[in-house]
Amino acid sequence: MDLIRADVSHSLHRLREVIGAVAVGLFGGWLVWLGGYVFVPLGIVAIALGLGLGVIALRRLRFAPSGDAPGVVEVDEGQIAYLGPQIGGAVSLPDLVDLRLLTLRGRRVWRLKQADGQALLIPVEAAGAERLYDAFASLPGMDTAALVAALNPQGPPGAGRSLTPPTEVMITVWQRKGRAVLRG
Repeated sequence: MDLIRADVSHSLHRLREVIGAVAVGLFGGWLVWLGGYVFVPLGIVAIALGLGLGVIALRRLRFAPSGDAPGVVEVDEGQIAYLGPQIGGAVSLPDLVDLRLLTLRGRRVWRLKQADGQALLIPVEAAGAERLYDAFASLPGMDTAALVAALNPQGPPGAGRSLTPPTEVMITVWQRKGRAVLRG
């Protein structure tokens, strides 16, 4: 017999990092409330740590899949792999030169492009897609706020102004600087 309903348990599991960050912040507040020359600075540090962890947890929460796209995403030692029912592949993070978010036929997918021109498409709602946040955040020059903003439902600025939504939208999230591709 389960004491917690399945949907509540799933929601708590999904919010576990946010709940942990709030707990760290509350512990810091309790230390500040105790007062003293030792507890107040420790409490302030714990509150700052809780706020930082909370921001990261909320950003990661945006990457947690909410749908049921086919396939599985794996991130292992600087390599992103997508194992889908019909397509799949792997991309090395050091070889990645372009990251875009596409909307194709109503489904949003990440397009990861390597220096040699090969591209890998990964559905945003694939199982394990929450691991992509940490992998993408490690890219040089990545603006994590822009990364999270790309996932907003309204899409890029100006996309929601028309009465008929566009069927295909492409948002450039990141491009590697300093690497030229020679074509001959």
